[in-house]
Amino acid sequence: MKRSAKVAISGVFSALALVCMLFTIFPYATYALAGLAGAILLPVALECGKPWAFGAYGVVSLLSLLLAPDMESKLLFVAFFGYYPILKLVLDRLNRVAGWAIKLAAFNAAMVASYLLMLYVFGLPADTFELFGVNLPLVFLLTGNVVFWLYDRVLSGFVVMYCTQWHDRVAHLLHYK
Repeated sequence: MKRSAKVAISGVFSALALVCMLFTIFPYATYALAGLAGAILLPVALECGKPWAFGAYGVVSLLSLLLAPDMESKLLFVAFFGYYPILKLVLDRLNRVAGWAIKLAAFNAAMVASYLLMLYVFGLPADTFELFGVNLPLVFLLTGNVVFWLYDRVLSGFVVMYCTQWHDRVAHLLHYK
């Protein structure tokens, strides 16, 4: 594939991911839009390769930090959701148990680090993780692991769908196949 096609693909999908991050102005979409923005970068990894995808992740991360309105969403994108879809492509080639162990370790480390950063660096109120007056960060983390498993399954389906339905269309549109 020509370098100009890689630049075009990276630019278009990076712009779409950034638009998702800009829509975090809606408070109930904090986590979903960060995850969707990361998933939008998957075609860059599939079409152009992982180095280009990490470049797109870096660009979207930087622009999100400067432009996106929701601090929590920005931090979650930078800390996990932005690079995880690219990392998933690598980890899915490993032994199933080893791959999932690394995936869960990466997710939990990123979520705990994000939680601590939000509390102690960015000044998130401590009652953010309270339910009926009880502080439940561990319950939220366990629930997050279940949602992460679902997110991983959705990304797997998206990769299959993209490769079977959209790859040829993108290749034809950019005249590289």
